[in-house]
Amino acid sequence: KLRWRQRTTELSKRVFPAKLSPLRGGSQKAKRPPHLSPEMPPGTPPPSTEAWTWENAGAGATAGFATVATFHPLDVVRTRFQVSGGRGLSDLPPYRNTGHAVYTIARSEGLRGLYAGFYPAVLGSTVSWGLYFFFYNRAKQRYLQEKDVQLRPFDHLASAAEAGALVCLFTNPIWLVKTRMQLQTPGHTSSYSGFSDALRTIRKEEGWRALYRGIGPGLLLVTHGAIQFTAYEELRKAMISAKSKQTRGDDKGSEDLLNSVDYAALGAGSKLSAILLTYPYQVIRARLQQRPGSDGIPKYSDSWHVVKETARYEGVRGFYRGITSNLLKNLPAASVTFVVYENVIKLFRATKEKT
Repeated sequence: KLRWRQRTTELSKRVFPAKLSPLRGGSQKAKRPPHLSPEMPPGTPPPSTEAWTWENAGAGATAGFATVATFHPLDVVRTRFQVSGGRGLSDLPPYRNTGHAVYTIARSEGLRGLYAGFYPAVLGSTVSWGLYFFFYNRAKQRYLQEKDVQLRPFDHLASAAEAGALVCLFTNPIWLVKTRMQLQTPGHTSSYSGFSDALRTIRKEEGWRALYRGIGPGLLLVTHGAIQFTAYEELRKAMISAKSKQTRGDDKGSEDLLNSVDYAALGAGSKLSAILLTYPYQVIRARLQQRPGSDGIPKYSDSWHVVKETARYEGVRGFYRGITSNLLKNLPAASVTFVVYENVIKLFRATKEKT
C-alpha cells in the first residue's frame, strides 16, 4: 500500500505540475493582468509598475541640449524684442522684424552676438528639461497609483503644474543670467565676461534676492508647461487610439504605433496652444530680469509695474513683442524636444530589456 501511494503521488506530480495543479488552486485559464481594464481603448499602454524617472530625466536633458544648440540665435532675438519699446533698454538698436534683427546682430556683433548667453541657456535648458520630465513622471506615477484606468486631463495638468513650479525654483537664477547676457551689446561699459562672473557680480552689486527677480511671472508661467503637456498627452492618446483602430490586426504596442513625424506634430501642436495663452508672462519676466541702469535702480520695481508701464506706452501689442521669433524658435524646438525625448526613452527601454 505504501509503495502504491508513493507511485500514485509521483504520477500526479507529472500529470499536474505544481503551478497548474487543481489541488493547489491553480488554473489553466489565463487570467487578465490586474492593471488592464476592459474600458481601456486598444493600443493604450498599461500603467507601468516600473519607475522610469531617471530615464525620463536623462531623455529630457538630452532633448533640452539638442533644442538650445539648434535654435539659440532666435532665442536671443526674441529676448531683445521682449524688452525693447516703452521703457525698455535704450541702447539696443531698433529692429524692424525677426530677419532684420538676425542680420543686424550678425553684422554688428558677429556670431558671438547671435550666441550670447549660450552657456547659461544650455545649462538652464538641459537642467530644466531633465528635472521637468523627472518631476512630471513622478507626479503621474503618484496619481496613477490611486487609479486603475488611464489618467484624466486634470491629472496631467496637475502633474505638469507641480513639475513646473519645482523647476522654476531651481532654475530662475540661470534664466536671469541668460537674459542679461543676451541683452549685452558692444556698447555696454561693464559687461559680464561669463556665467560665473555674472553670478558673482549680481550677488555683489544687487544681493542674493536679485537672482530671483521675475520669479512671480515665472511661477505664473507654470501654466505654460501645464497647458503644453496636457495638450500633448491628450493629442497623443487620441492619435494612438486612431492608429490602433487602423492597425487592429497588428500585434503592436502603443510605443510602436507612433513615429518621429507624429511626435514632431504633437510637440508643435501642443506648444502653439501654450504660447498663445501665456506669452505675456514671458515678456513681463524678461523685462523684470534686465540689468539695472548705471544708477543701480532697476527699470521696473515689480510685475505690476511692468504691466502698467507696458500697457500705458505700448498697449496690448507690447505684451506680444517678439512673438514671431518666439514661434519660429519654439514650434520646431518643441518638435525636436519631443522627438529626441521619445526616441531616447525607447532606446533606454530597449537597452534595459536586453539586460
